[in-house]
Amino acid sequence: MAGPAFRDVLPALTGTVLTLSSVVAALAVGYRFAGVGVPLAAVALLLVTVPLTVRYLRPGARRRKGHYTERELFALDTQELALAVARMLRRDGWRVRLLSEPERPRLFASRADGRELHVAFRPVAEPLPDEDRPLPRVRRSEPDRLVHLVVHRGTFRTRDVQWARRQENTLLLDGAALVRWATGVPFDELRPPEK
Repeated sequence: MAGPAFRDVLPALTGTVLTLSSVVAALAVGYRFAGVGVPLAAVALLLVTVPLTVRYLRPGARRRKGHYTERELFALDTQELALAVARMLRRDGWRVRLLSEPERPRLFASRADGRELHVAFRPVAEPLPDEDRPLPRVRRSEPDRLVHLVVHRGTFRTRDVQWARRQENTLLLDGAALVRWATGVPFDELRPPEK
């Protein structure tokens, strides 16, 4: 049993040993040609970059900046998903207001260029087409600048896509696109070009 487990770890172990060996060799060559300044500069750089990297990569800090893993994203309830989408929109340059109702969170987002988003969320098993448009009571703006976004962690059915096509400026964001967005793809790259 120990054999297969060791074989699984062997490539990572080999890569780590090669990386550390090359770093030590580079420091030795730097010391030989430039003196003690090279190893001291490397240690100082390490002392600065390691804490910053650890702080940035901590899950809480990463999520506050609008970056989520697929596992984190699918573990969220609807309220937490609304907060995650608000963070991702802010990361992409939107101003966001959370218009929370206890069971149906919604967002209103706007940009400096005048575009606006009304965001509604659908649990995985909830039907879409028989509902009202998202955020009907928010102030009216130019129709070509207003997009209704429906976020769903699952996959939209054909009837949902047909319903969205019949609506004015409605965009559906399914689980696959949501994961891409959460891992850092900008929102504008997820949606089709505006007409």
